Formats: sequence, C-alpha cells, structure tokens
Amino acid sequence: MPLVRVAVLTVSDTASSDSTADKSGPAIREILASGESFSCGDHRIVADDVPSIQAAINAWCARGDVDWIITSGGTGFGVRDLTPEAISPLLERTAPGLVHLMLAASLKHTPLAALSRPVAGTVKNTLVVTLPGSVKAVRENLEALLAGGVVAHAIELIKGGAGKEVHAALAAGSRGPHEHQHHHHHHDHQAPQPRTLSHDPSAAASARHRVSPYPLISLEDAFEIVQKNISPLGVEKKLVTHELRGHILAEDVYAPQDVPFTSTTSVDGYALRSTDPAGVYKVLTAQAHRTSAPLPPDAVYRINTGGPLPAGTDTVIMVEDTRLVSTFKAADGADGEEKEVECLVQVPAGENVRAPGSDVRKGDLVLQKGDIILSEGGEIGTLAFVGRTEVEVYKRPVVALLSTGNELLDLQNPTPHSAPDEWGGIWDTNRPALHAALQGLGYDVVDLGIVPDDIASHVAAIQRGLESADILLTTGGTSMGPTDLLKPVIERHFGGTVHFGRVTVKPGKPTTFATVPFGAGAGGGGAGTKPLFALPGNPASALVMFHVFVLPALRRLGGWPAARCQLPRVPVRLASAMALDPRTEFHRVVVRVDPGAGELRAASTGGQRSSRVASLNGANGFIVLPMRTPERARLEVGERAEAVLIGEVLGG
Repeated sequence: MPLVRVAVLTVSDTASSDSTADKSGPAIREILASGESFSCGDHRIVADDVPSIQAAINAWCARGDVDWIITSGGTGFGVRDLTPEAISPLLERTAPGLVHLMLAASLKHTPLAALSRPVAGTVKNTLVVTLPGSVKAVRENLEALLAGGVVAHAIELIKGGAGKEVHAALAAGSRGPHEHQHHHHHHDHQAPQPRTLSHDPSAAASARHRVSPYPLISLEDAFEIVQKNISPLGVEKKLVTHELRGHILAEDVYAPQDVPFTSTTSVDGYALRSTDPAGVYKVLTAQAHRTSAPLPPDAVYRINTGGPLPAGTDTVIMVEDTRLVSTFKAADGADGEEKEVECLVQVPAGENVRAPGSDVRKGDLVLQKGDIILSEGGEIGTLAFVGRTEVEVYKRPVVALLSTGNELLDLQNPTPHSAPDEWGGIWDTNRPALHAALQGLGYDVVDLGIVPDDIASHVAAIQRGLESADILLTTGGTSMGPTDLLKPVIERHFGGTVHFGRVTVKPGKPTTFATVPFGAGAGGGGAGTKPLFALPGNPASALVMFHVFVLPALRRLGGWPAARCQLPRVPVRLASAMALDPRTEFHRVVVRVDPGAGELRAASTGGQRSSRVASLNGANGFIVLPMRTPERARLEVGERAEAVLIGEVLGG
C-alpha cells in the first residue's frame, strides 16, 4: 500500500497556550507510527475558534501533499466546541459512513459518545476526519477507522484508484490490509494458543526478521497492558517488626483496646488529688506504693511521663511547680531519695493527665487495607502503639535477575563465555546496578548471573527464575540480532505471551513485557502465569526503564493501590535546554529546590546516550519530554516541564 501522508490538528484553547497539555495529538501520532503505512509530517495546535481551524485545514488541502487530516477536540456540546461548525462548510463531499463507524465504536464503551458531533468528508483530494479530544476516544475511533483497511481504501479511491487490491482480497475471503493486527474468533472449543511472532532461533541468521514483528506501541498503551496483566500476590500474616516496612496492609486495623487503657501522665511530676491544697507532702514511688492502692491523703506519688496514675488521684503537678523539702539520708550521710516536697500551687482536675482512650478508643480504625507501611516508621509505630503483634499484608514479590550476552564479564568473576580467541570484555553493568536498586527498595533478589547466548542456557535460567521468584527481570537480548534469544525462548519454549516488544520511548525502545505460564494459580499477572520484563542491554536504558515500567509492576504485585504504583510526577522549571525527539523521552536530571523562587528546578546530567550510565550519576528524576513536532523542536531554559521523581529532592 502506498504511504499515506497524515497531518494532525489539535483544537484546544488550553493546548494552544501550553503545548504540554496536548495529549490526544501525540497519541494519534504514536498510533499511526506503529504501522508501516502512515507518515505524520505535520502536527499543529490551534485555539477553539472557527477562523484558526479553517485556516489550518485550507493550508494543508491547498498544498496537495496531505492525504488525510485528523483533528482532535472541539466535537462536543461545549460552548467552545466549534470544530464541526468550522469544517462542515469546507467539505465538498461528506462521508456519513465514517461518522457512523466512529460513533458506533465509541458507543460500545460509553453512552456519552452520543454527545459527540464528528464530521468527515473530503476537501479537494484530502480526507478530513474529526475525533474527540480524549485520548481514550481517539484510540477507539482510530481503531475502528484502521480496522479492515477502511481509511486506506477510502484514500485510494479519493486519489483516483480503483481499490482492486481490497476488492480482490474480499473476493478471495482473505483479510484486509490491516486485519493482521486483529484476532480471529473460531467456533471450536480448543484452548487458545499464544501467538508466536519471534524468529526461529534454530534457523540460520539469514532467516531472522529484518523488520520487528512486534508493533511499536505508545507509552500509555504499554502502561495499560502491564496494569491489565499484573495483579497482587497473595496475603500472609507477618509479625509487627521493622521487617514489615514496604508491605501493604491487606486488612483494616482496629484498636483492640483503649490507648491509654488507664489515666496516665503527660509530664514528669507528682500525682495527687485536685482537692489537695498547696503545701508539704510525703513522696511515694512505685517501689513503695502500688498504683491499685489509694494514695494516702498526706502524700504525693512521683511519676514519669507516660506512667499510670495511682488510685484516687486525678491530676499531676509538674516538677517545676514543686520545691524539695527533705531527703532520706544514705549510709554515708549523703542526700538520697526524696522524702518530702512542697507543692507550690493547687492543680485543677485533669491537669497533665491523658484520660483513658484519649489517644485511641477501642474499635477505632487506625490503619486501612491498602495503606503503605512506609520506612519512616509511622505505620509500624501505630501498630505497636495499639498493641497489634501481627498483621495481614500482601506478599512482597521476589525478583529473579539475570543478564544475557557472551560479551559480558562478571566484575567479581571475570570468566568469559566466549571462546578464548573471541573478543569478550564488557563489564556486566546492569545486573549489579539493578540488584542495588531492588534491594534498596526492599525487594529480595535471586541473582541468576550472566546467561550466555545459547537456547539451552536461556531456557535453564528462565526455568530457575520461574521456580524461585514471582517476577523475572532480564537485560539484553531484546533487539534484532541473531543471538537475541529472549523473545523466541519465551514464546517457543515456555508458551509465553509477549504483550509488547517495542515502545515509543527514549531510551528503551526494545523494552519487552511478557507473561509466562507456570504452575496452577502461581504468581502475578493472572492465574498460572508470572510476569517477565526484558530490558535493553544499554545501561542507561535498563535503569530508566526499570523505574518507568518495572518498579510500578513490582508495587502492583505487592498490593500497592493502582493509583500509587507509578512514581510521583511534579512540575519543574528547566535549568537546561533540552532537544525533543520523535519519541517520548526520559531525560535524566537533578531536581533541586530553588529557595528564592519557591519552586523546583531541574538541570540535565549531560549526555543522554543510552549506553552512558553516568547520565544517572546523581540523577533524582527524569524530565518527560513530549514528542517533537514541526512547531516545537526543543524546550528552553526557564520553561516548565514534568519530572518523574526517582529519588529525594535536593535542597537549594
């Protein structure tokens, strides 16, 4: 099929003043970039006004080098939703069938789609289609338009073609040009078989794929796929100790008793009655008087902060409001314990006293299911405070970690896998770096070492990982080389499913996510499967993708609430200019507080090459750079951007 030239127009008052607010335009470009048939050379953003919209459409159509214009936004019933009013007068031939197709696709997901007002048709030899402004609706509409080659066939006819290829395919009962991306539904009752897209690793190198069979998907789609295929592990009871940190509560926690369970003091001093006037009193202590016995009328009871009041007392006088009168003499004649003190004031009832249940009442909800037991200690302290000795939590995943490649050397045991006369000498950087990151986050790691580039070694290592861990994390072997074996081994030897093998991100394009069958009801990601992330071999790519994809997956396995699995994102002001890329880029930065401006500033760590692990030295965040457009090729110093925090924010 000839290349279809596409122009994208985002219609939004907000995005026209701040292009980072445009989410639907980049989503359209990412979806089209995943195919081989579309080239998106123009992307503009205009405000919600008729002249601006019409000017952009007319300019593209007059050029004659745009086959398909896709607009996003302004198709609803809002006061400023004017896209249909702007485009309808320009259309020379309308396409009500396409409008019906888009509405039908959206109505499958929500009845609110009935409020959308799309239009479609042609201006000169250009197809114009309007999409809603939400990313979700954009994906639904584009999927419908691309399925079965509908748009491709329409554009061919608009340009004067006869559509013979499509008609021939239909006559032969074969699939349309784009249907290879969709599943057929058979009516037999055989168990569905996982797809196998990888090359046969036992074949000659000349038989390998020259173009990746794995579609290039957007960052947002990748997040959604991971979330759908990973679920929390089981629940276990654990003792309330410091080792509970990092776990997620799997039950609501209620106070088993009042705290405090009796009246206690909040200061150091002497317990007495509020009716006792100022004067001199004998001093009693815990060694000479039980708290269950009434206090004699001529005595006070010495008490330390947090201690229980003796029977019959209802107030506490602070040490500062007393004067020492006499002491017991020691054997050597020196002053010993207090004998008498003078209370300088009369103290009202309840002074300096914590009443029973004043902190927590029996039955109060003190922690909720889903609460994160942080390392700062507050949650563990709360459990101890109310007297809980054990609690139900979600299991924390164990991670199996391995590196692949004959060229790698273990820093502590540099024995090459290659033959003596072959070159081998790259230090395995990823495994120790990821091991440190995982243990620093509290995860137990099973280190499977360096796996050489042969099928048997890969199969054995993955099998050990499935048997010993809840999730597998590998680096290297994800690209297009004849010895890149991870995807073939996952699909062909374990019957696993590669859910994605390429993502439109930089660094980390060949990042791979799969689920592998194992046992019955084992692991996360669905009954009988365990998740596997295969990260690129370049060190910066591996570490960045670990924080972007793997850490959120680990959190989800460990029962973290879905909304908190991703690392936090904060607005920052750039201290360095940054060039944009056609892919979404995670630019490594140091984020500091700017005390003078009262905001966060982010400075680049330097060269961002995917092999340069030094770009992560000192980095505590990634700037999420949007995809480059013809109108915008870089972010300048002083502009605002969004940063993913991977470490503590530094002081100014």
